[in-house]
Amino acid sequence: MRRREFVSVTAAAAAAGTVRPPIAQGAPKPKPVKFVLGCQSGPTTPQRLQFFKRHSVEHICGYPEGSREQRRYTVEELLRLRELCEKHGVSLDMVPAPFLTSSHIDREKRGAILLAQDPERDRDIEDIQESIRACARAGIPSMKYNMSILGVLRTGRTPGRGGATYSTWRLREARPEKPLTRAGVVNADQFWERITYFLDRVIPVANEYKIRMACHPHDPGVPPEGYQGVQRVLGTVDGLKKLISIRESPYHGLNFCQGTVAEMLQNPGQEIFDVIRYFGERGKIFNVHFRNIRGRRDDFQEVYPDEGDVDMVRAAMVYRDVGYPYMLMPDHVPHHPDDPGGLQAFAFAYGHIRGIIQALQYIP
Repeated sequence: MRRREFVSVTAAAAAAGTVRPPIAQGAPKPKPVKFVLGCQSGPTTPQRLQFFKRHSVEHICGYPEGSREQRRYTVEELLRLRELCEKHGVSLDMVPAPFLTSSHIDREKRGAILLAQDPERDRDIEDIQESIRACARAGIPSMKYNMSILGVLRTGRTPGRGGATYSTWRLREARPEKPLTRAGVVNADQFWERITYFLDRVIPVANEYKIRMACHPHDPGVPPEGYQGVQRVLGTVDGLKKLISIRESPYHGLNFCQGTVAEMLQNPGQEIFDVIRYFGERGKIFNVHFRNIRGRRDDFQEVYPDEGDVDMVRAAMVYRDVGYPYMLMPDHVPHHPDDPGGLQAFAFAYGHIRGIIQALQYIP
């Protein structure tokens, strides 16, 4: 994105107020922006929904009450959640799976799917299947999930602007608490077998009930030999390409964490746009975590969206140009002691995304 052009068009938009300036005769018309501002922060309470609405967030991934402790969702609780959202003028576009989160396997209560533990694995898969059916009956079109053994790996926090601190990963400084997790050694072939076993049983149900299943990449990628004995197969772009080729379906795709994908790359400021285009043109992006990093594979910080190495306006233009139609949402945000819940940082991220969405109406 040419920054001078962006400044000029946004200034024109501001000067015009709500009136869109005319497009010069013969100039290319901007493509329509189909995606919307969203969020996934919880819990989904009346107070949080008012916070969303105040900041122009009208689409969310919501959390049923007690979702972290239960086996499966019921239609009744999902309907209650949807009704609560609608009461506040917010659309419930997605829910997380009742388990299969981004937690580390040593802290995960329900790890049978990723540990390949039978018969518990089939019991847990049945709970995911029933949760998909409940989503369909409650009118919730999408579910996000993780296939993660190691959780989100970081080495600490580093100083940022205004006294904030940034979540940081430096592989050279990583010191795992112990050499192996309770999963033991999990090589790439074993990990792919476990992912395929899950997809073979879940995606047919998603097809039947037309629920989009959005898988999050591994955050971050690790060296090919693995980390704590685990080879993270969803920690590379090639791995994500392989994932979407298993059980090909319009309901099998990605919770595309742009920050995590940028963490896979040696030069994210140049490479990320082709990755977005590849998955976007194939209709495999079901949700976007729109966050930025500074750095590269094996050495990065999670920063505010306007100060990282990725041009976020240009990234949004690619989502627009491939016709991506779902949520663009903040994900991890910087921390500050004056903002213990992260609400200030989220509000900044909402305004950043909202401004980009409005500006794209004027940029060819």
